[in-house]
Amino acid sequence: MSSLADLDVAGKRVFLRCDLNVPLKEGKITDDGRIRASLPTINALLSRGASIVIAAHLGRPKGEPKPELSLAPVAVRLAELLGKPVQFAGAITGAVVTEKAEALSSGEILLLENIRYSAAETSKDESERSALALELAKLADVYVGDGFGAVHRKHASVFDLPKLLPHAPGTLVAAEVEVLKKLTVDPVRPYGVVLGGSKVSDKIGVISNLLGKVDVMAIGGGMLFTFLAAQGKEIGTSLVELDLIDTVKKLIKQAEDSGVKLLLPTDIVVAPKFSADATPTLVSADAIPADQMGLDIGPESAAAFAKAITGCKTVFWNGPMGVFEFPNFAHGTKVIAQALTEVSGISVVGGGDSAASVRALGFADSQFGYISTGGGASLEYLEGKELPGLKALGI
Repeated sequence: MSSLADLDVAGKRVFLRCDLNVPLKEGKITDDGRIRASLPTINALLSRGASIVIAAHLGRPKGEPKPELSLAPVAVRLAELLGKPVQFAGAITGAVVTEKAEALSSGEILLLENIRYSAAETSKDESERSALALELAKLADVYVGDGFGAVHRKHASVFDLPKLLPHAPGTLVAAEVEVLKKLTVDPVRPYGVVLGGSKVSDKIGVISNLLGKVDVMAIGGGMLFTFLAAQGKEIGTSLVELDLIDTVKKLIKQAEDSGVKLLLPTDIVVAPKFSADATPTLVSADAIPADQMGLDIGPESAAAFAKAITGCKTVFWNGPMGVFEFPNFAHGTKVIAQALTEVSGISVVGGGDSAASVRALGFADSQFGYISTGGGASLEYLEGKELPGLKALGI
């Protein structure tokens, strides 16, 4: 694997694939963590005399321009953070984009429009992706892959384009892989994993793969109710994936057979509806009313999870414990986040909603061992899958 330091970029145009998929509300960026995470690679390239053409995605426009998913606000914020101008191309390819790219001088930056406005970016047809990659390759001399949040996708700008240019991973991708190796290759024990989020289906693979490798696994979030249902418990109107109950029963048995301590909540915060102003009620996990839905783990469960976490030397967390966006149902997630800040070894917040939740709840990135930028990519790596974007970079 070549490194960024090995890549000759002086006086050259670098095509930089970033992950700038930030949350927006009414056109305003609500969490610029992913933009900040891209700064070290951008600054490293600029310091070595490169000019940069940046590509990134935002949301899922499904191959057509959607004004609310434009990267224009990202260009503004990136310029603020860099303290220098960032040109916004307003398109992905075409004569105007080519002209702007070719006019770049050393130290200048051009940000392309949302790469997923092109249907070819995400196409399953290799010829369509390759055609787009060929157009993008004309914009630069070398390629740097730094969009970790997209490396699990076989997309044109992630998988096909690196084959056409001298390439290397950026500092972010290199750092993410280094951290994930610490979670998969001889992790320091005890090793604990906390998984939340809404769906068990999103995490079946990683749960199964990690059950043979961790010492403790705690389950929260909406996915916990499929576990409770698998144990024959009443879950009221809580989120559940009925078709996965038999699978979850097997996972519970797998945990027992592997000697893994599987922690499930003993108390639940319920409400009659999914709403910020819904009245919360604390109940036993064995006594969820039929007309109520679970929206957070209870304080007893949060304390038990926290105690288990702080006793570990390696901890990975992916997925909030409840609906953290609603103050009445954010307690469980906040307790878990606080526990991760107290881990004496390495604590990794696994991207996506987990990263957004810790910032929304007032925690600083520096309080954690590492905050990943790629929830889905992190999970697939831990699941043991080959990630196309990493393969393309020779990792």
